[in-house]
Amino acid sequence: MSATALTGRPEAPAGPPKLAPSELRAAQAQTLDTPRLHYSLLARLLFRTTDLAYGAAPGIVKFTMLEFIARVPYQAWERVGYLVLARHRGHSTLAKRVFDRIVTTRAEQDNEQWHLLILQDLVQRSGLRQSLLLHRLVPWLIAFFYYHVSWLLLVIRPQASYQLNAAFEDHAEHEYMAFVAAHPELEHQPDPGTYAAQYGRYACLADLLRQIGHDERVHKLDSLASMRAPRLGEPLSEQAR
Repeated sequence: MSATALTGRPEAPAGPPKLAPSELRAAQAQTLDTPRLHYSLLARLLFRTTDLAYGAAPGIVKFTMLEFIARVPYQAWERVGYLVLARHRGHSTLAKRVFDRIVTTRAEQDNEQWHLLILQDLVQRSGLRQSLLLHRLVPWLIAFFYYHVSWLLLVIRPQASYQLNAAFEDHAEHEYMAFVAAHPELEHQPDPGTYAAQYGRYACLADLLRQIGHDERVHKLDSLASMRAPRLGEPLSEQAR
């Protein structure tokens, strides 16, 4: 059987841009000079819970837990997207827009997964201990709660789901950049490069963490933009009325 080449096949989103060292330092300065978003009560509850479990100060182990949790809104949105897609599969224009949103959501989820893998590698290289209760069960429980809240809000009030994720990403962005600023020794520690083929290689560990922090900013901005977009399954004409 001969294979037929596909032409005009769309590529998956490339993800957040990879920045040069000077751009990463500029991004860090911009983050530290920018006030945090106004966080809702629910967002503050999430942050307070992680602070109680892992301490208020940012650190590599805490970042690993945050990245474990950060994936779940995108997983929830992807699941809802496929449910909506199944319902509207007969409407090609609407179905294409829903599927485009699913593809973007999956790319953001994959980017967060790379963050988790990179940070877990750093934890292991540092010899930092992780307990079954605090570093497996607790983040799973927080993620379980966050997943279902994100799923429910997307169905009932999508803007609130995107706003909650924007707050989480804004919090992570500021935490990464503040951690690098507080630890100048990171400028002299090499990037292990374990996932360089997939995520890029950086001049130092500080730049690697700056890049992750900038990724979180991109995710935040995407969520803020999604707050203004039509809800899944809603024709564009209805949004304009």
